[in-house]
Amino acid sequence: MLAPTHNAVRPDENVIRLAGLLDVRSVGDVRQEINQLIDTSDGDVIVDLEALDALDATGLGLLVATHRRTQLLGRQLVLRHPVPSVIRILAVTRLHRILHVERTPLPISA
Repeated sequence: MLAPTHNAVRPDENVIRLAGLLDVRSVGDVRQEINQLIDTSDGDVIVDLEALDALDATGLGLLVATHRRTQLLGRQLVLRHPVPSVIRILAVTRLHRILHVERTPLPISA
């Protein structure tokens, strides 16, 4: 089950955290949450994907539509900390070339 939550980590940062699956059953609720954030805030829209298990074509469509909407408003959609399975989907679809993805830094080992 997907659980979108909206909160500001810093006053100038708008973050939506997603968990579970972003699929045809959950995309409507997430779309509403993202659109509300876009309508009521300024600056970049950050979607934290660290707890997202997987997404389907409908979820990818939502990310692309959100990217287009933010670009039209002179803003940017940032996908933060996607898990490896989501990174693979973005790479296979070549969306990693279009969408701004902030990956989790690898730990430094001695």
